[in-house]
Order: sequence, then C-alpha cells, then structure tokens
Amino acid sequence: MADRSLEGMALPLEVRARLAELELELSEGDITQKGYEKKRSKLIGAYLPQPPRVDQALPQERRAPVTPSSASRYHRRRSSGSRDERYRSDVHTEAVQAALAKHKERKMAVPMPSKRRSLVVQTSMDAYTPPDTSSGSEDEGSVQGDSQGTPTSSQGSINMEHWISQAIHGSTTSTTSSSSTQSGGSGAAHRLADVMAQTHIENHSAPPDVTTYTSEHSIQVERPQGSTTSRTAPKYGNAELMETGDGVPVSSRVSAKIQQLVNTLKRPKRPPLREFFVDDFEELLEVQQPDPNQPKPEGAQMLATRGEQLGVVTNWPPSLEAALQRWGTISPKAPCLTTMDTNGKPLYILTYGKLWTRSMKVAYNILHKLGTKQEPMVRPGDRVALVFPNNDPAAFMVAFYGCLLAEVVPVPIEVPLTRKDAGSQQIGFLLGSCGVTVALTSDACHKGLPKSPTGEIPQFKGWPKLLWFVTESKHLSKPPRDWFPHIKDANNDTAYIEYKTCKDGSVLGVTVTRIALLTHCQALTQACGYTEAETIVNVLDFKKDVGLWHGILTSVMNMMHVISIPYSLMKVNPLSWIQKVCQYKAKVACVKSRDMHWALVAHRDQRDVNLSSLRMLIVADGANPWSISSCDAFLNVFQSKGLRQEVICPCASSPEALTVAIRRPTDDSNQPPGRGVLSMHGLTYGVIRVDSEEKLSVLTVQDVGLVMPGAIMCSVKPDGIPQLCRTDEIGELCVCAVATGTSYYGLSGMTKNTFEVFPMTSSGAPISEYPFIRTGLLGFVGPGGLVFVVGKMDGLMVVSGRRHNADDIVATALAVEPMKFVYRGRIAVFSVTVLHDERIVIVAEQRPDSTEEDSFQWMSRVLQAIDSIHQVGVYCLALVPANTLPKTPLGGIHLSETKQLFLEGSLHPCNVLMCPHTCVTNLPKPRQKQPEIGPASVMVGNLVSGKRIAQASGRDLGQIEDNDQARKVRTEFLFLSEVLQWRAQTTPDHLLYTLLNCRGTIANSLTCVQLHKRAEKIAVMLMERGHLQDGDHVALVYPPGIDLIAAFYGCLYAGCVPITVRPPHPQNIATTLPTVKMIVEVSRSACLMTTQLICKLLRSREAAAAVDVRTWPLILDTDDLPKKRPAQIYKPSNPDMLAYLDFSVSTTGMLAGVKMSHAATSAFCRSIKLQCELYPSREVAICLDPYCGLGFVLWCLCSVYSGHQSILIPPSELETNPALWLLAVSQYKVRDTFCSYSVMELCTKGLGSQTESLKARGLDLSRVRTCVVVAEERPRIALTQSFSKLFKDLGLHPRAVSTSFGCRVNLAICLQPHRLWTLAEQGTSGPDPTTVYVDMRALRHDRVRLVERGSPHSLPLMESGKILPGVRIIIANPETKGPLGDSHLGEIWVHSAHNASGYFTIYGDESLQSDHFNSRLSFGDTQTIWARTGYLGFLRRTELTDANGERHDALYVVGALDEAMELRGMRYHPIDIETSVIRAHKSVTECAVFTWTNLLVVVVELDGSEQEALDLVPLVTNVVLEEHYLIVGVVVVVDIGVIPINSRGEKQRMHLRDGFLADQLDPIYVAYNM
Repeated sequence: MADRSLEGMALPLEVRARLAELELELSEGDITQKGYEKKRSKLIGAYLPQPPRVDQALPQERRAPVTPSSASRYHRRRSSGSRDERYRSDVHTEAVQAALAKHKERKMAVPMPSKRRSLVVQTSMDAYTPPDTSSGSEDEGSVQGDSQGTPTSSQGSINMEHWISQAIHGSTTSTTSSSSTQSGGSGAAHRLADVMAQTHIENHSAPPDVTTYTSEHSIQVERPQGSTTSRTAPKYGNAELMETGDGVPVSSRVSAKIQQLVNTLKRPKRPPLREFFVDDFEELLEVQQPDPNQPKPEGAQMLATRGEQLGVVTNWPPSLEAALQRWGTISPKAPCLTTMDTNGKPLYILTYGKLWTRSMKVAYNILHKLGTKQEPMVRPGDRVALVFPNNDPAAFMVAFYGCLLAEVVPVPIEVPLTRKDAGSQQIGFLLGSCGVTVALTSDACHKGLPKSPTGEIPQFKGWPKLLWFVTESKHLSKPPRDWFPHIKDANNDTAYIEYKTCKDGSVLGVTVTRIALLTHCQALTQACGYTEAETIVNVLDFKKDVGLWHGILTSVMNMMHVISIPYSLMKVNPLSWIQKVCQYKAKVACVKSRDMHWALVAHRDQRDVNLSSLRMLIVADGANPWSISSCDAFLNVFQSKGLRQEVICPCASSPEALTVAIRRPTDDSNQPPGRGVLSMHGLTYGVIRVDSEEKLSVLTVQDVGLVMPGAIMCSVKPDGIPQLCRTDEIGELCVCAVATGTSYYGLSGMTKNTFEVFPMTSSGAPISEYPFIRTGLLGFVGPGGLVFVVGKMDGLMVVSGRRHNADDIVATALAVEPMKFVYRGRIAVFSVTVLHDERIVIVAEQRPDSTEEDSFQWMSRVLQAIDSIHQVGVYCLALVPANTLPKTPLGGIHLSETKQLFLEGSLHPCNVLMCPHTCVTNLPKPRQKQPEIGPASVMVGNLVSGKRIAQASGRDLGQIEDNDQARKVRTEFLFLSEVLQWRAQTTPDHLLYTLLNCRGTIANSLTCVQLHKRAEKIAVMLMERGHLQDGDHVALVYPPGIDLIAAFYGCLYAGCVPITVRPPHPQNIATTLPTVKMIVEVSRSACLMTTQLICKLLRSREAAAAVDVRTWPLILDTDDLPKKRPAQIYKPSNPDMLAYLDFSVSTTGMLAGVKMSHAATSAFCRSIKLQCELYPSREVAICLDPYCGLGFVLWCLCSVYSGHQSILIPPSELETNPALWLLAVSQYKVRDTFCSYSVMELCTKGLGSQTESLKARGLDLSRVRTCVVVAEERPRIALTQSFSKLFKDLGLHPRAVSTSFGCRVNLAICLQPHRLWTLAEQGTSGPDPTTVYVDMRALRHDRVRLVERGSPHSLPLMESGKILPGVRIIIANPETKGPLGDSHLGEIWVHSAHNASGYFTIYGDESLQSDHFNSRLSFGDTQTIWARTGYLGFLRRTELTDANGERHDALYVVGALDEAMELRGMRYHPIDIETSVIRAHKSVTECAVFTWTNLLVVVVELDGSEQEALDLVPLVTNVVLEEHYLIVGVVVVVDIGVIPINSRGEKQRMHLRDGFLADQLDPIYVAYNM
C-alpha cells in the first residue's frame, strides 16, 4: 500500500506506475521484502527532500507547512462532515490529546497483530493508484531518515525517539518502511521491534514472569545521560535478533513480537488487591476492595423537588378526542400537518377538518368492517399495530386518532424491512404478548412489504399472524350519517402503548392511560407556553417519544401547525429544518443534537438564514451529557443569524416517565443556563465533585430545566432498596406524577420494580404514599431545582465496583485524533461478563481506505486515552468492515445485536486488540509452593487419618495355573526364538498372521512354519551378506505387514538386535526421512533391512536433498532372499541380554529408545496372554502402527508366544476405506480388537453418517467383548464415548470399549476392561463404574477432589484399564519421592518383570535418566526398585469387586509431567485448556497450547472462511479466563492440519512451538493479547 509519506511528493507518472508494479510483485510473493525496499528506495531516492540533520530533533508540528489561520482550518475540517458533533467537545479533545501526550513519556510499545495477505482488506486501492495529495495540510510532512526506515547508529536514538513520539502520539505522517502485511506483521512491528532492541532491558536470569502484578524492572526507553552510542541489533533478513529472558538469542520475527509483548506486560499494573471471596474452592478470586481514598458523598439527604402547580385553563378540552372534534368542526380549514417530499417541497397539508373526518372513517371501519357483525375482529380495548414509514406522518396521525376514537389501543412500531431484520423479532414478541391480530398500514408501505410469490405478506420471524389493513380513505367505507364515535372524558383506560428496547435487546410495551396522555399534553403546553395556531417544525420520529408527544398529541390539543421533516430529507439536505423554520417563521422546533451538528456541517452554503422567529428549540436528547457541545457550537455559529441563547431548551425524557424535565423558554437573555463541570473520577463512584476545567477528566453537563408541572422528583440509589440520595450523590431520577406510563404491558413483576417504587429516607420511612416511577436516567437535582442528567441506566457498566457510562467512553474514543480510520457515528460500547466482572468492549466500523497500521495505531491510542481519562482498561477493541454492524430502523447501531454477534463469534472483525493483561485484575493469587512436609510425616498423617498408601497390583503371576502347553512355553523356553521353532515343529500349519489390504481381502498370511523358514533365510542373509556379529543392531524399515515380522525373527535367529523404524512417507520425504536417519544413527545400526521399493526411495534424489545419503549403513533388500538355511540358530547365553530396542518420539519431541531384554519380552508376552486370555484357538484384530510400544508387541510378538491368530490391518489403509477395520472385526467374528485413537477418530468422523448403510452390509459388532485403545496418555473420554454411542446400533456393547496405558519405562501397565459388578448391577447396564469426576481447580494444585457429575469445573476421568498380572504400582511425590495416600495426585511408579532395562543413548549420559528405571522410595518400602513413568495420576479403591471377589483398585492417568505447564505457580495440562477452546466456537476443529517465556500461546485450526479468524480471538481468551483463570498471551489461527500429530494420534506441541517461533506456520492471523 502506497505510503502516506509519498502523498506530499510530486512523483512522475512512470515512477508511480513502477511503484505500483513493485507493490504487486511483493503482494504476490515474487520479490522479498528486502528486495522490495531496496528497489523502492532506489526509485524514489531522487525525489526525497533531504532534511537537514539538525531538524531531526524538532517535533513534527513545527515543520508543518504554514497554513491559513486556525479558524479557517477548523472550518475546513468541519465541513468534511467526518466529525460527529454529538460527542464532540473541544475541551474533551484537548484532554485526550494531553492524556496521550503523557503516555508519550511512558512510551508503550504494542506489538501489532500479523495477518495473512488474503485477510488484509482488499478494498484499499492506494496500492495501485497514486495516493491523493489533496488531503490538506495535516498530512503533508516530509519523509524522515534514510529510505529504508532503519536508523543509522549516529542518528538512531533521535530518530527512534522521534518515531515513537509519532507512533504513540500520532502525527499522521508515517515513516517510510513499507506497511506490507505478510504473516510476520508490518513495518510498524519491525520498527517497534527495533525500538525494543535499542531499549536496554535488564537481562533476567530466568524468563520474565509476566504473570505477577508488578515487576522491579519497568522499561526505560529514555537514553541514559551521556550515552552517545546506541545499541542497534544486527538484522537477519527480515527478523530482529532478540534475546529471550534467559539470554538465548532467538532469530525470529515472532519471538521478537512476543518479547515485545513480554516487555509491555512487565510495566507495573494497577496495585494488587487484598481481599478475596471464595469461588467455592481454595482458589480464590480477588474481590475489589473499596479504595480507602475514594470520594464518598458528604451532603445532607436530598429533599424531593416539586414542579409548579399544573394550572387548569378553562378552555382545555376534557380529552384529546374532544379537542380533535372541536378543532375539526369549528376550524376545519386550519392546517394541522404539512409533510415534505425528499426535495423539501410541501407534499401534502392535512387540515383539522380532514383529520377529524378521516380518523372517524378509520374508527368506523376498524370496529365494523373487520370480521363479521356477530364476531367483530376488533373490539374497544383491543390492541392494534400501527406500521407506517417515517416519511408519512399524515397517514400515521389519521390512524392514531382513528384508534383513539374507536377506543382501541394503538401500538406504533417500525416497518419491518426484511424477514430477519435486527430487533424486529423482538417487536414480534411484543405484538404477540399484546395479543395484536390487526396491523394498520398505508398503501405505499403495504406495497413495499416483502411478499411471497403468491403475493401474501409472509409471517415475519417471531411475529404473530396479522391481518394487514390499509387506512387510505379510498379503501374505506363511509360511516352512516347517524354513526358518531363515543367521545368520553379522559379516564384510566389505556390510550396507547409505546415500545421500548432494553439493554439486552428485548422489547417492552409501556402503557399510557387516557388521563396520563391528556395530563402530559397539558403539562407540556404549560411548560412550553404553547398557544393556538403556533407553527412547530418537527425533525424527530413521530411514532414515539418527544416527536409523538409534541408533534402528534400536544399539537392537536392546541390546534398547532406541525411541519414534519422526514429522516430521508435530512440525509439529502441537513439544512432543511432550518430552511423550514425561516420559511414558516416557526416559533418552535424539535430536534436532536445530531440535527444541529448536521446543520453546522452544511450551513456555509446558506446566505439568508434567520432564526429570530424561534422562541424555543427543543433538544430531545439534551439528557445526553455530550449534547452540550452541539448546543454550544450551534449557538456560536447561528447567534449571528438571530438565534438567542435562551431559546435552546434541552429536555430529558424516558419511555416510562414521559417528559421528565424541560428547560423553559425565558425572555430574560441575561440569565445563563446551568452548567456543571464534574470530575469523571468522582462520577465513577457516584459522587458529584465540581472540578476546575483545567483537569483532564471532566464531564461538562448542562441542565435540562425544571421538573414538569404537577410532578415531584427525587433521586434514589441505583441498586438495592430505593433510598434517597444525598445532595452530592448521583442516583436514578424518580418521578411521581399523573402524566407517566403506568406499566409494562403484561409484565407485572417488572412493572412493580419500575412503576411502583417507594423512595425511603435514611431512617427507612417512605417519603410519600404515592408510588414513584424510575426514569432510567442517572443524575441529580442541582441548585435552584435545575435537573442535571449524567447518563442512562442502560449505558451503565460497572467495572470492579466503579460505574462507567458507555456514552462517555464513546466520546473519549472519538476524541482520539486522527479520526480518519473509523466512522464517527458508528461505534458501539458495551460490557460482557468475564470472570465475575464486567469487561468493556468497543466495536467500531473501519473506513475501507485505512491501512492495517493506521488502524492499529489508532486502536492503541484509544486504549491509552481511555486508560488515562477513565482509569479503566478496555478488554477488547474490534474494528469491523464498513456497513457491517446491525442497524436500528433509524440508522443507529443496534447495540444488543452487536453484542450478541460478538459473543457468538459472528461479528467478523477485520482488526482486534485484546487487553486482558491490563483489565483482568481479579485473578487468584499465583500459588506459592509451600515448603514440602517430609514424606515420613505424610505417611504418618495418612495412617492417622485412616488413609491407605496408594498402591495396587495386578494378579500375582505365581498363583495363576497355566494349562500344560502354556506351562511348557513358560518353563522350557526363555526366548521367543525358541517358542517359534517349537511351534514350527508341533503345529507347522497353524495360521499365525493374516494381513488385510484396503479392500478387506487377504493380502498375505503366515503359518508357524512359513514364518520360521522365512526368518531362517533372513538370518543367513544377515550373516553372509551383512557379515554381522552377535549383538549388532539392525534397523528394520518396513511398511506395516508380514515382512516386518519375518525380519524381526530373522534378526533374533542371527543374534542381532532389531529396531523397528517407520519408513519415510513418499509424498513427504523432506520431513519424514530425517527422523528415520536420526533413529538409524542414534541406535548405532550396522545394517538397514527393507523392501526393494523403500531401498530405492532411500537413495533417491529427493532423499539426497533431505539427508546425506552417503552415510547410510549397509542397506539389505529382503525381497530377494538366499535359498539356504543357517548352520545353527543363535541362542542368547543370558535372558537379560538385549532382545530389541524400542524407539519412539515423545509428544514433547524427544527421541527416546528403551532397551528390552529377552526376559522382559517373554514376561511381557505372558502377562498379555493371561490378561487377554489368548489361546491358539482365538482370533484378535489389530489396527495399530507396529513400530513401538504395545502396538509393536501385539503386532509382532504376542501371536508367536500365545499361538493365537492375529488379523493385521494397517491403519494407513483406513484413509481409503474407513470401514475396513470394523468390517474385518465383524467378518472374522473377532472377540478382541486393538486400535489407536487416530483409528477411532477416523471411524467416528468418517462413518458417523453411514451406520445405516453399514448395518445393511451386515456389519455386526455384537460379538466384540473388548475393544482396547492403545495409548500413552490420559484416556480421551469424549472420543471413546462418542464411538461407543455411534456403533451401539451395530451391536457394540457400551462396556466393550476401554483403554490401555503404557509409557517408555513400561510399554504396558494396564490393559483390558474389567468384568466388574456391584451386587445391584448384575445384569443391568448402569453408568460406567470406572469414570470419576474431579475438580479441575484442585488438579492444578496437584490435589484430587472428587465431585458430582455436572458440577462446575468438573473434569471426567476414565480409568486406564486393568493392571496387568505381575505389575505393581505406587503413587509417589515426584519431588520428595515419598509414597502418597489413596486419591492423591502423584507420579505413577511401576515395578514389573517387563519393565524396560534403561534408555539406549549414543552419548552414554544415562546417569541423567538413570532414576527413571531404578528409583527407590525415600520412606516406607525403600528396598523395591521402581521405574518412574513420568505421568501424573492417582489410585482409587472402588466399591466394585472383580471375578475373584477382590476389591478393585482403579488407576487414573491425568497427564505427562513433561507436557504439563507451570503457570502462576499451578500445574496445567494442555488437554484441559484445549478441550475448553474447542468448545468455544463451532469453527475450531483442533487446538494446541504451549508456553513461551511464561506466555500461554493457543493455536487453533479454523474450519471456515478466513473472515472468521478474528472472531475466535475474544472467544478463546474468554473461555480460558473463565474456566482456567489464565490469560492467553498469543492466539494463533491456522489452517486445518497445521498442528502436527504423531502416529499414535498425539499432538506434537513442541514441534508446533518450534514452528511458530521459527515463523513456519503461515498463520491466518496472530493476535498478541495485551
């Protein structure tokens, strides 16, 4: 995007064209950023003005070109129409500028989010067109520094200071670094990183903890005195070289940003809070303590204020209909209403005579022409809807008075524009609750309503069924001569219902009785001094509020003439109302401050404006404190045109209390109106403190006049019991009068709270026997009975006990210059509740031509301004594309709908800045680790409290009787190779292995003798071709299948040690081959055996690009075997010798190989045989990867040991045929099957919709007794449950599915589900007895607390299967190594004959890990040698018994110690946070979290359009705060499939972390939370 700084330069056209080409090349990735900047600086170098060196230090303002006088500049700026005077106040703007200037001293650096190119708003055209140079004096500054935007060392510090002052204080000229937005961010971020690199940050010995409240090291950006050399960081390509907190250099743009974020967060926070409340647990959330210095009200208790007596004038009519009848008959020609077309020409004049006859006609037709004579549709007292557009007041007026005459109740509403119009649904609920069945409308409006193809008006969403009735005279029957409406005196019947939209978007109907209607008209007549035949100009909406009361009701009572200006005309000609005042010499005008502002913007074109006829200019939104600036500015400009100061009359109103107060028009021009300059700080505590205007944070309010005639007013505390306020306290204004609404239609409870309030004195006595009505306005009654309003209850946000008004926040945001990035009138401010407090959210519409960088700078300055002026943090600031926020019918922003979209994640912002670090101050205190109690005391404590030590074991191997054959295998053969030879002799043709292909047919099979012979040939090959010795290591690189098994036994026959290695993926050699190479090298393999195909692959050109192919060991291809047998088969001399090595990459990215001895291997096979009851007659289906852990043992070893048949299904085949595994299980009538989580997930996702068709194909799972998921992690309970539920219809028993648990030190500790019973449960399928619910917050403190299902913060844990025979487990404290009690969380230690005998490493640094395999308890049984699994878990003795009648001990695995994250002193398991995040939004398919320098980074995969990416940022932040009390530091949104997952279906979070820090993820969006 072309730089702002080029705007002032006259570049030749060809240079501009070449620049545009360059931009294009950069955007399409044909040129690097560096190359782009080089070429670009070359192109424009000649045209750059060379500023003198001295000038560098001058502030920007002084070098601005000389401009015309400031007054004319003010006019130019105003006439552009971009400023919305409603919220404008010069004082306030100056205050904001001053506050930002203060921040300038603090120099806060905010890292900019990075975005993928496709996400950058494409509407910005200045990438291809020369930028417009007519932007006025403010934009024309010269370009600083050298063209690269990277400072040289001599001028570096000055230039940087200068740049920061610009970035933070925002002179609008941008430095010339290109603002390209590749995924790493943009120029601003690079320069910020430069600033950070130059900033001398003290090196911490450990990574900085950003989770504490304050830090001794705050950032000092100022140079130390006398230091002339500035430290510039060396650059690597596009990255800044940063040091992490512990001094490790990290060359990466991402880490530079994170470092910057860390530094920003180290600024001291608001003071920490002291008191706590218990969040039903020991983890305490802080409760905001009242500030001891906060202002408290000191005044006396206020007295209720009375308005003047309502003087009864003799000729006032007894009811409004009587007034209409009177004027309609005695002066039928008098004009009542003049309507305008969009050109401002009078369209139509409605006289009092016509109004009277037409409304009579409407009344007659409503009562007599709807329904039948016997069954009229509408009877007196029924409610009917009035649906009229804003440009047709005459039709509305006729219909309204027609309803009054017919004694039916009109409910005026907006015209529904579409079927799903924002908020129209709620209107439908109102109509339904009012029992409306008929809607009156005009001809034009009826034609314009959306229709179905048959011409019917469809039913709008949420609306009752309506009969549409057109009120134009030509459609109506004439009433008979003898028919007259029944005109009574005003009584307590309902006259009309006015709708009101609440803060949450719901719509209520306020009922107004006939007597209230009449009294209100009388009170307005008296207060405004209305007289007969006066002319009044009305710009307001005539359907409700001030527009209805003055322009439709009171006008008729006084036979006045109303000139109605529609909104559509105001949009075309904002001056139209002023022109009509002049043209008709109107005495009164009803406007909003917006209309005054619009007139100001447009008034220059007008010569002959004369406003001297006006005696009263009613400002309907005068209660908005920010209207004062419009009033002042309007008076300023139009005083010279005859406008008198005393004519401006602000009023305050509310739907419930009608007109609350209005300033009276006086003839005395000497008496200035009331003003109050109030301290905003005081207001947040509800206290009035008058402030001198020098202070930054003040609110200037104007009075809204006196209480209405005949009314009493007081103010009460906004919450709790309605107690009278003190004189210097802000409260909710309450009114007691006849002229008010009486109820919310049909809602008695809410009515009582609002319309029947009895204010109390401090002694508890009510001040009056009559009820008061809450107006919803916050304010006070000042000296002289003047009423002041400071805000609305609806706009109130209570953040940490202080009250803020949404309007005030909007005003501050709008005062931040320059305003050219967002639309002034389109800002929404609301609060959302997160973690027990309200948090402020600001949403604004961004102009299409603003760049990322501009908007981001504006956003960060808004945050600073609000922080300075209101002392409150903004939780989230979002910018959305132009015209995307939901609108109200009159064009404003629909607040509740916007909030709803934000919370649902469907707002689709184009920019988001979250600041949870600054706002959320009520997090629990970080946990301080207590000095550990000695293990001996723990043990004694457990014994005293009657708790048993947490230990459990599988069945004792010695006590299990084997049959003869099994005993023979156990006693005679110590080695698997011997078992295979024995089986080849005794049962040569017994089938051991069957391999299936993707079509489910048999690809290959092996009998005992076939396997034996094949293994012999391979042994010969190893000895003869490979010249291998006993004990040499051989890498087996095979696809899952029969070859792998034969090669394994061939190695055993030759006395070699096999290592199974997953072959490289042919489509992905670059990433998979290095792992193969690494395992081959680390395992010291002397030879590599594989198939012919893979052999070619290992030596291919692609392979040579990934690894050094010259260093492969000898490669043997086993497709072509020698025909001879070995002289003899090797027999190990000692069962403790190495049988094979098991290599696996852990989830933390560590490659670990463990040594399995022959004794351990045989013991392992025996244990599995006994647990799973495996015999030669059994068949087992295995769908696992055969390269490590239990998967390898089940695939290669168990069948040979136990003799059963294994049906082998390679998991990779399921990608082409997801039903393969289950069809095989069904076809072979298998009782036991083993799979991995990735297989189970593939079936759940891939077959979810196909269960019916599978049933038709005969798939039957009713014979499955056990389906075991082989895993090394906490059981994924949601997945296993959904799998069980999904395939229940195909006969799968709900208890069949279970999990196993193994780890590096012991490949299988638990396996198989239990056959368990409680006495009551035999024969019934109750809930799964092996699932418990624990408190997630207790787990963070390493404690286990069982809770009920569904209780807050509960986490379901499933037991990890039955402990294998011969395995003993104990739970120990990982730090002190002392034994723990039952149901305590600790590390799982295991003792068994099949433990691995140690790690196999090339460097021999086994001492580091030696205690993993031989640890002893520090207390209690100190003799047994245990292996440490590295997993946290707990044991729990259950009430269940197993088949032997033994009480059953269940093992629950919580998570790996390596994976756990220490944050705020607590231990978090990534999976818990990830589960919460995946639930947060429907588009999140997968999530992974990790930490970096104590920042929590959340990576989410987005399944949806890239436009949804930014919706996820607030939702992810919210859910992690709510459920885990953690603040997310960085949110990274990526494409599906970016999070790496290993063969076991486990997330590789550390690989992901490395990829993120090396900037290799190509993220859609990266958000850095402040």
